[in-house]
Amino acid sequence: MRPWITIGGAQTDEIINQVVRCPSGALSYYMNASADESTVVEEAKVEVLSNGPLLVHGTIKVIDLDGSAEMKSKTTAFCRCGASKNKPYCDGSHVKTKFKG
Repeated sequence: MRPWITIGGAQTDEIINQVVRCPSGALSYYMNASADESTVVEEAKVEVLSNGPLLVHGTIKVIDLDGSAEMKSKTTAFCRCGASKNKPYCDGSHVKTKFKG
């Protein structure tokens, strides 16, 4: 898998800004400092993109077929076309396959 961001030599605020700008939510970060207990968790919502992925906005737990779980926050893009090489997540293959839906 190709790297989408190279963090070597980057400042923390530059990395955070790049992650925040990621439209699919494929990038994420966490701070080494203890989490703020007062953080508000927003309700998750699902957005269907025309000819593209399902976007899930909010914090969710994704459980793989093998039972392993991964927490996702911000926006997560799920494949609808069936061609992603990174299932269940979208990798942009819908563009190459000219997915309609």
